Amino acid sequence: MAKGKSETQKKGPPPVATNRRAWHDYFVEDQIEAGLALQGSEVKSLRAHNVSIREGYAAINRGEVWLHGVRISPYEPARENPDPTRDRKLLLSRREIRRLERGVREKGYTLIPLKVYFNKRGYAKVQIGLCRGKRQYDKREAIAERDYERRKQRAMAEAARGR
Repeated sequence: MAKGKSETQKKGPPPVATNRRAWHDYFVEDQIEAGLALQGSEVKSLRAHNVSIREGYAAINRGEVWLHGVRISPYEPARENPDPTRDRKLLLSRREIRRLERGVREKGYTLIPLKVYFNKRGYAKVQIGLCRGKRQYDKREAIAERDYERRKQRAMAEAARGR
């Protein structure tokens, strides 16, 4: 096996925030990258990883997509800080907005922020998922499958060591 980054590891800077809970609570059908319209001190706060996207969701209002429930904590050295929980506009093309709007109109679909990061050019981006809620039995099934895979990997590793 060659040394270095594996295929699962991605190149570039790590994400500022991830919403791991979304993958547990929802089936993520589609993902889309959107720009974030931020004020100056919010960018500094984001770079300091002072953001929580766990309670966040996106909604389409009059042909625009808005991010609700995401908390970007105030940046302490700044003189003026906007409201930490204010709604923030997402920057998407009309085609992308129409595609998301069609998905949201379907029964049970919602827009959930999955990840916040800075791209190579330094712009703040949010990865939005078109998600369908999981039932309790779906969650139990996913947990059982994950445990099975873990046990299988552990057994293969022990066999490779010669135990």
